[in-house]
Amino acid sequence: MLQVWRADDRYRGGDAAAGIDTRHAFSFAGFYDPGNVRFGSLVACNEERLAPGAGFGPHPHRDVEIVTWVLRGVLEHEDSTGHTSRVLPGDVQRLSAGDGVRHAERNAGDEELRFLQMWLAPGPGGTGAGAAASPAASPAPSAPDYEVVSGIADGTPYRMPRTDAVLHVRRLGAGGRTALPDAPWVYAHVVRGAVEIGGERLGPGDAARITRARGLWAREPDVPDAELLLWEMHAEPGYG
Repeated sequence: MLQVWRADDRYRGGDAAAGIDTRHAFSFAGFYDPGNVRFGSLVACNEERLAPGAGFGPHPHRDVEIVTWVLRGVLEHEDSTGHTSRVLPGDVQRLSAGDGVRHAERNAGDEELRFLQMWLAPGPGGTGAGAAASPAASPAPSAPDYEVVSGIADGTPYRMPRTDAVLHVRRLGAGGRTALPDAPWVYAHVVRGAVEIGGERLGPGDAARITRARGLWAREPDVPDAELLLWEMHAEPGYG
């Protein structure tokens, strides 16, 4: 089953006076829809737009895997474990909150910063994509972990520790196509350009939620240089 969520369907949040514009794909902060709290192990997919100098001060997380993808600009990250970095377009940033971590993020450039931040609930035991997992199991306590993979190549799978999920980055030229992973849950987010999946055309910010994906392709119809993020997920752990 394929369900399309348009960019305009996202809940608008943030703080305009502070230069923060946030667009949520799932229930988040002051917005709660009991029918839209997760898809597979994905529990947040926020598109953030920060004015120069704007950002989020130190705040806590725990028991969540946070992945950040910069669309435009320079994101500066600092956390309580001592990591400080600047994340650029094409980099994958991962912060595993473990038993607890604090971090801060801000726009370190002189233009608007746009990035996606995606949260995943840890899988039962963090067995890895495709592995069997017992619903009764629970993740073992873990220390926070952090890394940035610079300039991730097209088609390179990025396996998420402590989850049953893999992130795929796909870039398509005019007329190109790519196979979607076969998985119980596939979340496809169009970063730029346009693609067609299952007869549906998706533009920037649009997403497709696909259950029991089998034999599907994404095609670039007529707009060159499409970029697509694909989450391949094999578990739907509890979160709360």
